[in-house]
Amino acid sequence: MKAKKWLLFLAFGLVLSLLAACSGDKTKEPAGTKTDDTAEEKVLKFLNPEAIPSMDPSLATDESSFIYLAATMEGLYRLDEKTQPSPGIATSHKVSTDGLTWTFTLREDAKWTNGDPVTAHDFVFAWQRAVDPATKSEYGPYMMSGVIKNAEAVNKGEAAADQLGVKAEGDFTLVVELENPTPYFETLTTFGTFFPLNKKFVEEKGNSFATSSENLLANGPYVISNWSSTSDSWELVKNKDYWDAKTVKMDKLTFKVVKDPQTALNLYEEGTVDRMDLTSDLVDQYSTNDDYTISADTFVYFLKFNQTKSEALANKNIRAALSRAFDKDALVGEILNNGSIAANGLIPKDFTPIPGSGEDFRKVSGDLVKYDLKAAKEFWAKGLAEIGTDSVELEFLADDDQTTKNLVQYVANQLSTNLEGLKVTIKQVPKKQRLALDSAMDYQLQLSRWGPDFLDPFTFMNLWTTDSGNNWTGYSSAAYDKLVRDTASTLATDAKARYNNFLEAEKLLFEDAAIAPVYQASRAQLVSPRIQGVFVNPFGATYEYKWADVNE
Repeated sequence: MKAKKWLLFLAFGLVLSLLAACSGDKTKEPAGTKTDDTAEEKVLKFLNPEAIPSMDPSLATDESSFIYLAATMEGLYRLDEKTQPSPGIATSHKVSTDGLTWTFTLREDAKWTNGDPVTAHDFVFAWQRAVDPATKSEYGPYMMSGVIKNAEAVNKGEAAADQLGVKAEGDFTLVVELENPTPYFETLTTFGTFFPLNKKFVEEKGNSFATSSENLLANGPYVISNWSSTSDSWELVKNKDYWDAKTVKMDKLTFKVVKDPQTALNLYEEGTVDRMDLTSDLVDQYSTNDDYTISADTFVYFLKFNQTKSEALANKNIRAALSRAFDKDALVGEILNNGSIAANGLIPKDFTPIPGSGEDFRKVSGDLVKYDLKAAKEFWAKGLAEIGTDSVELEFLADDDQTTKNLVQYVANQLSTNLEGLKVTIKQVPKKQRLALDSAMDYQLQLSRWGPDFLDPFTFMNLWTTDSGNNWTGYSSAAYDKLVRDTASTLATDAKARYNNFLEAEKLLFEDAAIAPVYQASRAQLVSPRIQGVFVNPFGATYEYKWADVNE
């Protein structure tokens, strides 16, 4: 599962990139420069496209949350500049011959910012909390069920939390029992859901835990400062208590939410931020700029159909029509114009090769859902006849940033124009609100996305199993469930058979028109040459800040 060849497919993800931010500094001094008599600090200033939805590792579900969790916390391992697990709280591990028992040796010099040592008990508490049904975590069950022994039973209330396959043997030895051999388990341990938690602190804070800087503990490279759940700005400050603090070169990283592209551009040109994302209308103007860069991504955007909120969307032919009724090539070429590519399947391009042949999964699986207006109209006519109507109204839910606004307006217009009798109204809300509406299944049509959490197709395919904690669509297929679940159980050690199942499952997903693929993202940006050592991960937390530095 960790063949060196995989690194060739992931090399694109190692471009230095980072969300840029502003400080509100009216003096227009170069970012990172102090104007008083104190010693100069190393500072980088960036933008973030939205407020941070959650800093609770058990409750986080989105890109921004996991970025800042990874900056302020650390699990057993951390992804390095080559996207390989490097020592975090664990210094080493050993795996039993049957692949079911992993024993981690923890370092004894890791501390929480309240001075407590980070111990194996912190991992046990955090993992149990993540699958406890009372926590109402989405990612806990999604990441651990079928992987950690008894995780699914605990989450369903069929077993007590202490039956989860994780235990502390003393303070610095963690033993994990798996349901099945899981070759990618080491990379899972780098992900935010698997971070430790200080039980005493969490329980003392109660409902206030993770709602503000004062209600958080850090054990990673940085501490988040001046943050609350409603903040539109915050700082990452070097954590002097971090076990590897000598490696952390930056004193501070600042972030500010800016959604207007022109405002972001003005801040970059003033020199008050170190990076910005370019919208399509700015790409051509700045594509020859020395600071211009395109970063390939493994995020895939898709339309979600809530089959429980609309009679029309409960109909497979209606969903199939919607999936094919908008021109994705025009969308990425004209609306986005940032290097993104049309997606005609779920697994992204250049993410993972087929075992044995080494061919890219996306190439082998092929184009499963292309723009096809003739087919869309045929599916539409069949669907309307089946539900006995000649008109359909749908509400289209999406985030409220400008790029998304342009995108959903385009898609809505294409759908309404190409499918006679369809009326689409757009509902744009802040990302945190959209996520809440999503998990409450309070939407009809939605633009959503997924980035891989670990290096395996399972991270995408398990989303749509019936009991997945992220399948807020009403889609359910026993055949699909079996194909995907067998990859984590009976076929866990048979790489070729696993991938054959993934190929069949992806095909079935789109035969059922469960979702509609839209595009695989890229990011066109202006990046200051000051930035060094900031890595983009092709899975897990998008940005790695531990090794950040400045080139003055």
